Amino acid sequence: MSESQLWDDVDEYFSAHLSPEDDTLQAALRDSDAAELPQISVTPTQGKFLHLLAQIQGARNILEIGTLGGYSTIWLARALPADGRLISLEYSAKNAEVATRNIARAGLDRIVEVRIGPALESLPKLADENPAPFDLVFIDADKANNPHYVDWALRLTSTGSLIVVDNVVRGGRVADPDATAPDVRGTRAAIELIGSHPRLSGTAIQTVGSKGYDGFALARVLA
Repeated sequence: MSESQLWDDVDEYFSAHLSPEDDTLQAALRDSDAAELPQISVTPTQGKFLHLLAQIQGARNILEIGTLGGYSTIWLARALPADGRLISLEYSAKNAEVATRNIARAGLDRIVEVRIGPALESLPKLADENPAPFDLVFIDADKANNPHYVDWALRLTSTGSLIVVDNVVRGGRVADPDATAPDVRGTRAAIELIGSHPRLSGTAIQTVGSKGYDGFALARVLA
């Protein structure tokens, strides 16, 4: 058995026992595939991880940067109370259309809003609305802009908020000094920002699974 097949098998075992997908989540992935969206959604175990983080946070307000087909959005929104709010920013109108349908089918359209456009344009507009601080920010968009997204997350959160950055390992390239692609440089800049910022305490975790070798960073807002 190959190493990657072993990772897949273990992921499937954990998913079956700890994070089984219901019909709504499966339909979200099917519709995303039918619309030919990239197959880069979080896995069921990762979705459940986000769900648990939101619950542990006692989150009432969540910001997601990068919606895709709404799969992670559903996991996060299901952790919110009935009067909670999730705003998800999505660059692609096509992706947002698929996500909006998936979110509505999940019965979450009352508390979830998908905003279309480049996140670095949507974030200043959001800040102008002076929203309540977000309890959790999930960053899973274009990696080159990760440091900018972390910076905006800081502006839109408060003490005790949690920032999660996905896909930070980049297949190991994040630690390769010869890797200079924009996604790697952006990820490094985000990690270094988290590590050096006086208002953040963070760590990063490497993962393996059905999406291969990757990982995420967690940062808590200190003040």
